[in-house]
Amino acid sequence: MKIGIGSDHGGYLVKEEIKKYLKDKYELIDFGTTSTDSVDYPKYAFLVGEAIQKKEIEKGILICTTGIGMSIACNKVHGVRCAKVDNIEEARLTREHNNSNVVALSAKKGIEEIKQMIDIFLTTEFSNEERHSRRNHMVDTYGE
Repeated sequence: MKIGIGSDHGGYLVKEEIKKYLKDKYELIDFGTTSTDSVDYPKYAFLVGEAIQKKEIEKGILICTTGIGMSIACNKVHGVRCAKVDNIEEARLTREHNNSNVVALSAKKGIEEIKQMIDIFLTTEFSNEERHSRRNHMVDTYGE
């Protein structure tokens, strides 16, 4: 599976740890940033989202101080289903129920918990239950 990863300055150090953790498990594309120097998070959220949209990657991981801004920005990209998750259950449910293709995480979480959330997110399949498919379709087609 090809995974895209991105962060702003607040998530940079965690992103580097996650890259080391995932490098032997998945093909990774790092969309930046490349240091702890202050940057604008939407740029990196959009890069990961656009890679999902273009099918250059299958899943995305975004990390900033809270995960909130990255999630909001990434969801502006058509075809992205980015979920800001705070625990393992949410990481599982966003895949099973929402078929999310990008996860946004807070760099304030412990690295071991972040690794667990990423593992669950990347290995959990969408349930394909009719009720979830119906609801996802409603979200996808809103405003059309």
